[in-house]
Amino acid sequence: MATSGVLGLNESELSTCVGCGLCLPHCPTFRVTGEEGLSPRGRIDAMRAVEWRGAPIDETFLRFVDTCVQCRGCEPACPSGVPYGHLIESTKAALADRGTITPRWQRLAYRALPMHRLLLAGSTMLAFAQRLRMVPKRAGLSRLPLRRGPRPAPSPAPSGAESVWLYLGCVMDAWLRGTHRSTAAVIEATGATFRCSPDSAGCCGALHVHAGLEQEAAELARRTIAAMPGDDAIVVNSAGCGAAMKEYGHLLATDEARAFSARVVDVDEWLAERVDRLPEPTGELAPVIVQDPCHLRHVQKAHLPVRTVLGRYARVVELDDDGLCCGAGGAYSVLQPELGTAIRERKVDVIDRARRASGAAVVASGNPGCAMHLAAAGLEVRHPIDIVAEAIGTGRDQVPS
Repeated sequence: MATSGVLGLNESELSTCVGCGLCLPHCPTFRVTGEEGLSPRGRIDAMRAVEWRGAPIDETFLRFVDTCVQCRGCEPACPSGVPYGHLIESTKAALADRGTITPRWQRLAYRALPMHRLLLAGSTMLAFAQRLRMVPKRAGLSRLPLRRGPRPAPSPAPSGAESVWLYLGCVMDAWLRGTHRSTAAVIEATGATFRCSPDSAGCCGALHVHAGLEQEAAELARRTIAAMPGDDAIVVNSAGCGAAMKEYGHLLATDEARAFSARVVDVDEWLAERVDRLPEPTGELAPVIVQDPCHLRHVQKAHLPVRTVLGRYARVVELDDDGLCCGAGGAYSVLQPELGTAIRERKVDVIDRARRASGAAVVASGNPGCAMHLAAAGLEVRHPIDIVAEAIGTGRDQVPS
């Protein structure tokens, strides 16, 4: 991989952009600001200026980098196949190595994610603080659970039944454990069984990659790979986690990592191939609006299976914005609250338009960040698998919070 300059970017990847501008309508920050520098084309030009022409890494350049949601909505729209995600991740990694971005308090927060007991305790404290109105609304958090209930436990399966790993992760297990129970119930409804990932695979490193903490992300990737050996599929119900795990081959550049990534599937990908094993729907299908998480649609390219699975039990209502980002972006809505809110407002307008046209009350979204960001705006948001589990009557009881 030929690299040069202070950012160490791949020269062939950096050269790919021809500046056509077809990415602009698909960039959420460009859509809300109209600034060229806050578009993929503008950011790539700024990278080239630093890498090839010796431009300084100044406040303007850092603003261009920090304000990117990393939704990667520009990639499917690009006729030249620019790997923008790799470029922005490599840029942030170089800046983080220099200590230019991702201050110490952020690094400490990310360091806590793999410490699962600490994360659970901290999440409970944060939920208490919410009840006491001590968490500012600008944090963009929807209501966190005080009680989570048990982790899913597999029931006995017939000899020879298909088996999968159910990846629990960090934030999903702390905040949305009920969705894990729904996922487990739906997996078992197909006749398969599962094993839960151990705590040693408690964080996939997705947020670390977004923050430029490449070495930390690589260590978490190695831990996750070691924690789930064998050939069984690894079913993931968080779009951001699934996208990160599918890119371990790029992150670690080893055959072991590439083989592991090939085993990772979004839960709807896995179910779509087994949808005929699920119970038949009963009664009238209710309308449900589908909001595609960016890392499911643009990175995993696995948004269509959601419609296959959810469409068996609900009337799917599409949005008319071609998958534009909602502004969650992992920790983006917390770190960039003004832009995150402005992007979300556009998404809420699109959802309201779909609600008026269809009568749908529920929005389905398969990523915790998206779900919580939209719920904080007053929308009723549910994971698609929670909807399916309820429809087939096998959802595990939710614990009141």
